Amino acid sequence: MADAGDAAPFWRRPRDRLLAELDASPSGLAAAEAARRRAVSGGNAPRHPARRSIAARLAHRLAEPLVAILVVAALLAGFLGDWASTAIIVAIVAGSTVLDILQERRAQDAAEALRRSVALRASVRRDGRLVEIDAAEIVPGDVVRLGAGDLVPADGVVLAATAARVDQALLTGEPYPVEKRPGPSGAAELADAHDALFGGTTVTAGEIEMLVVATGAHTRLGGIEAALDGEETPTAFTRGLRGLGLLILRLTVFLVLFVLLTHLASQRPFLESFLFAVALAVGLTPELLPMVTTVTLSRGAMRMSRRQVIVKRLGAIHDLGAMTVLCTDKTGTLTEARIRLLTTAAAGGAPSARTLDLAAVNAAFAAGLPTPLDRAILEGRADPAADGWRRIAELPFDYERRRASVLAERAGARILVAKGAAETILACCARLETATGETVDLDADGRARLLAEHDARAAEGLRQLAVAWAPAAEGADAVAPEDERDLVFVGFCIFADPPKPSAATAIARLEGMGVRVKVLSGDAGPAVLHLVRTLGIPARGLLTGAEIDLLADPVLAARVTEVDLFARLSPEQKVRVIEALRAAGETVGFIGDGINDAPAIRLADAGISVDDASEVARAAADIILLDPDLAVVAAGVEEGRRTYANIAKYVRMGTSSNFGNMISVAVASIFLPFLPLTPVQVLLNNLLYDLGEIGIPFDRAEADDLARPHAWNMRDVLHFSTVMGPLSSVFDLATFALLLGLFDASPETFRTAWFVESMATQILVIFLIRTAMPGWRSRPHPVLVATSLGALAAALLVALSPLGAPFGFVPLPPAILAAVAGIVVAYLAAAEGLKRFAMREAGRPPR
Repeated sequence: MADAGDAAPFWRRPRDRLLAELDASPSGLAAAEAARRRAVSGGNAPRHPARRSIAARLAHRLAEPLVAILVVAALLAGFLGDWASTAIIVAIVAGSTVLDILQERRAQDAAEALRRSVALRASVRRDGRLVEIDAAEIVPGDVVRLGAGDLVPADGVVLAATAARVDQALLTGEPYPVEKRPGPSGAAELADAHDALFGGTTVTAGEIEMLVVATGAHTRLGGIEAALDGEETPTAFTRGLRGLGLLILRLTVFLVLFVLLTHLASQRPFLESFLFAVALAVGLTPELLPMVTTVTLSRGAMRMSRRQVIVKRLGAIHDLGAMTVLCTDKTGTLTEARIRLLTTAAAGGAPSARTLDLAAVNAAFAAGLPTPLDRAILEGRADPAADGWRRIAELPFDYERRRASVLAERAGARILVAKGAAETILACCARLETATGETVDLDADGRARLLAEHDARAAEGLRQLAVAWAPAAEGADAVAPEDERDLVFVGFCIFADPPKPSAATAIARLEGMGVRVKVLSGDAGPAVLHLVRTLGIPARGLLTGAEIDLLADPVLAARVTEVDLFARLSPEQKVRVIEALRAAGETVGFIGDGINDAPAIRLADAGISVDDASEVARAAADIILLDPDLAVVAAGVEEGRRTYANIAKYVRMGTSSNFGNMISVAVASIFLPFLPLTPVQVLLNNLLYDLGEIGIPFDRAEADDLARPHAWNMRDVLHFSTVMGPLSSVFDLATFALLLGLFDASPETFRTAWFVESMATQILVIFLIRTAMPGWRSRPHPVLVATSLGALAAALLVALSPLGAPFGFVPLPPAILAAVAGIVVAYLAAAEGLKRFAMREAGRPPR
């Protein structure tokens, strides 16, 4: 790549310097030299990293702390003879692992879609003549000929151009094709470089000869592909699960070592102590977390599908709910992504049907592919030919004149109709046609007033074309540049990509839900500001891509939290903004539809695209909107928060209950002359409790769960566990004292009574700690009621009937049952009173 050692973009260098650096000439390369260069540079093909094998992906998955804990727990359960728990854990881990491995293909699919989007053939000057070759054979120094409809095959500079326009929306997001002409432009930003061409963009009009400067992985498109092929950054959901796994691992190791060492110090038999410690380790493991998480996320995905949202990565539902900042491209999300003719205006701003009529004649009779502006003019208009107009001749657009003229005839009268940039049209005008049809002279002051009108609208982000006409001599059958003089100015055609009416309401809804909306656009600053004002969006500040390039990463991380509008961003700069927001502690969503958006979509915690987006953007996204409307995103945020609320319920219930019970068993085992529960009873307790929580994915979320973003916070989980767990242990120890001190219970009676008390307190407290509200004011879902009470009934049946004999249980006298029932009621009352403190989030008071 020619600019590898130069910080300046290649388009800012003089043409002669580039030719010298590339050892090239405008006549192209010799075929032998091109072959030599292709052997060195690899030609115009990106370097594809090897895909990871299934074994490597599996090893990476098994290295996750939570998965590793579950695998060890399955092995230990099998060692203890609890094959049911082993089978359940293995099935759950295997299912979630297969899903994750399949989802890992997302990044590679995005990169492959990008590779399919480039030109296949190109016309290149070799040995002094034009030949057609595969685009993959192009090398730096080649000279390529391009015409309307061609894809640009590599990055380079314009050597020559005739009326050339290029659609480079995939890199800049701009809806309008841009002019291309020889330079150097000296532009600081890619979007302003009129002499630069970039691989993957499309020539929409005219002809171009370009000097290839960069190919393959060194192009802008290659940089995007490299970003898509790289290692995925962990999202908020995966970071949360990893943190939870590490927390559980620490608690498990601490408690198991504590019990094992204490037992050995007390001269307990080693094998008995070891088996009991192993049972504790399994008991602390949240076996059903992958299942609860997957079912909860899957239900959320199904509900979102009914709202026209396709979820590709289940964890993205959580990330959408945890999102604190939504970054959105302008085109297609806040606007309709369609250039429309807003109005036509005569001098002074009055509507002008005459301007539209003449503009339609010019647009309809211009040769070549119609421009988006021409299509907007002709949309919904009758064909001028049907109104009696006939094309005589044309003077095409070029970048010196910056206008196009058509000689047309109707009813025997021939006129020249010119359309183009305001400054060039007005420079050719001597008269002005008013809104009433009167013609008056146009002096310098009049031109200045018209340019002021034009500039005021341009400052609002509106695109304009000026229209003028002049009578033609009778019998004239050709038009030349010298005919474009003494024109009569008629008015302006005013274009825009209209804002979506629903965008303002959706943004207000998101802001009310605690999600800050930021606009990241490749378009110019005035266009972004005008759109924001039109929609009435409360936005702070504006940063351009050029300004971002001047900021170091720590400074940018501080600035992005204070600025809501970003203009003239390249794909790399969008990625920097996302990275800065994440570095500032935000959970970030990004919605976009172009190839230029794909790296940012992939980097965001929740990457969102739309159904009619580029294939690359859809492949990179976690979520696809079938209806490209921010209102759908707001609904998705609610669904994500509902999903997180139910997952958080399981985490709270599982960690606090297991932690509390294991503390009780561990402490009691030190002072009792016998084990408070046998290893098999510990495992049965854990299994039945987990089965009781199967209904959590179906539970309802409350208004507070949906009102603001929530995210994994291990301090909150630990706080809840260290409050509610010891509370459970206090009542467990009270049960132990009552059974031994008052009833002098035998080991079998003790274990049976405590098993009943433990199962009753664990399961019934679900209905209290599932909500921050008073338990009697929040109704659980019927499925949760059924699974929880069903698990409790199964536990009581096993413990209090002959079915419990194989597990070491015995019948309990009524007095002990009554005492256990009283302890359970007292515990539930205490839990209801203490849960508000336990559920306090870091930095927030109790709700």
